[in-house]
Amino acid sequence: MLEAGGLGKRYGRRWAVRDCTLAIPAGHVTGLVGPNGAGKSTLLNLAVGLIAPTTGTITVLGERPASGPAQLARVGFVAQDTPVYRRMSVAGHLRAGAWLNSRWDAGLASRRIEQLGLDPRQRAGSLSGGQRAQLALTLAVAKRPDLLLLDEPVASLDPLARREFLQNLMETVAEHGTSVVLSSHLITDIGGTATAAPSCGPSPSSRRSARR
Repeated sequence: MLEAGGLGKRYGRRWAVRDCTLAIPAGHVTGLVGPNGAGKSTLLNLAVGLIAPTTGTITVLGERPASGPAQLARVGFVAQDTPVYRRMSVAGHLRAGAWLNSRWDAGLASRRIEQLGLDPRQRAGSLSGGQRAQLALTLAVAKRPDLLLLDEPVASLDPLARREFLQNLMETVAEHGTSVVLSSHLITDIGGTATAAPSCGPSPSSRRSARR
């Protein structure tokens, strides 16, 4: 599902990820665990093709990340700050998702928005942090990815919103059979969620100077 060999990413003289080798299997919710600065965000950004490696290799679903539209269509990604367009309505986000994704499941997206109690006319900027995270997750799962990558999706949420998000995530995974890689610096975030928990980051000598 996701494999890396000798993977490294360097910014100037600083290594964000160094000598990372791992293999994440399909059919699981896999937790990436490590302290802030361990390279979790960098690894996920490498996995979706937002940045290129300095050393080593990485493949996702058997291909180079972002190798083409077909590969991109099979991967969903929610970044750490759960980005949404603050001035765009919830319904506008769904229309954009339908236009941008060939595998878009409009029925799934609409059902999730209704179940979450979100007003389609409401602008994303007026939603709570938990609601914005749920909207971002809806956009990611409605594209029907084979692999869903989540970068600390509950880091900024209060305990109740965090629990609701993770519960909703597990229900979605169980219903649709999506493989998930979920990063967190807190083992409690994924302790009842992940079925595997590899770690990958810079060497101890470079961790102090590494950045996310």
